Amino acid sequence: MTIDEVRRTLTRHHVMEAAVALADAHGIGAVSMRRLGQELGVEAMSLYTHVRSKEDLLDGMVECVMEAFPRPAESDDWQSTLRGTILGSREVLVRHPWAPAVIETRTEPGPLMLAHYDAVMGILRRGGFSLELAHHALHLLGSRLLGFTQDLFDDSPDLPPEATTALAARLRPTLPYVAEMALRATHEGGLGGCDTDVEFSFSLDVILDGLERLRR
Repeated sequence: MTIDEVRRTLTRHHVMEAAVALADAHGIGAVSMRRLGQELGVEAMSLYTHVRSKEDLLDGMVECVMEAFPRPAESDDWQSTLRGTILGSREVLVRHPWAPAVIETRTEPGPLMLAHYDAVMGILRRGGFSLELAHHALHLLGSRLLGFTQDLFDDSPDLPPEATTALAARLRPTLPYVAEMALRATHEGGLGGCDTDVEFSFSLDVILDGLERLRR
């Protein structure tokens, strides 16, 4: 296929798919109009036929990722339906680790994000939530509705057990509970490294159980 033929067949969706693939392979920092043009075999300037700006590109990439979000089925069990929808969305974002940070920078929700929120609202309203409680639920769940949340700090173990033991010994006089947690998380038989999927599911279940008590 010639360059002219590529230009004629290129669509906005093709551009977004290529940008998502580029970010998946090399990180969001690798995504530029020039690099994207190289990937597609066209001049960067020709992409502006389909993309107005870098921000427009990022908006489109988020929408492209959200196309894979699950569509909730009709069900009388609001809790399992919402849980499955949220965890299904998380599965999508895990495949695109750059996406949460980009989503957090978007100033306006795109059509698919609005559709996702509408679907969540539908689950809650059909499940017996008042409009007021559904509104509270959206705020409570926050970014979890899209399948991610921002932890306060990275507590994944990055020190060998010996180094952690020495660190805990220094911390124990002034920060005894931090020292205790560090030792339990690092040594065999303790807490182990934090599994972000497990922690996400745990917090989601606590929130959903609390909402069910309020709904009743």
